This record gives sequence, structure tokens and C-alpha cells, in this order.
Amino acid sequence: MKITKSIAIEDLVQEVQGSVTYLSRNGIRCIRCGEPIWGTLEEAAKEKGFGEDDILRFVDDLNKLAEIKE
Repeated sequence: MKITKSIAIEDLVQEVQGSVTYLSRNGIRCIRCGEPIWGTLEEAAKEKGFGEDDILRFVDDLNKLAEIKE
């Protein structure tokens, strides 16, 4: 699976093991009450004040994480 900034958080959490931990360590909490938040990776990052360069880094890192976990 190729991760993009437009991936839904719910899909990311289901598809990429370790994504919740990665995002939490980078200041994006993507689980509330045991359920993924709604929206995209880009929306969640922007909501927390991250810029385009940060978002692209998250996409790159998450794609690497997805490859490791396959």
C-alpha cells in the first residue's frame, strides 16, 4: 500500500502496523476512545500546526514503516 497525505487516518491505522505509535511520537494523536479520528493524514497534521515539509516527511516515514511491516 502506498501512503499519501490524503490517506484517511482510519485506513492508515488499519493498514500500517505501528502508525499510531509513530504519529503519537510526532505529536499527532490519531486514536480517541479506541477509534481512529476522522479525516486525512494531511488534515490531522495541519490541525496540529505542521507544514507541508513535515507532512511529506510523515508520508515518507510511514511508507518506510509500511515496507518494514509487510
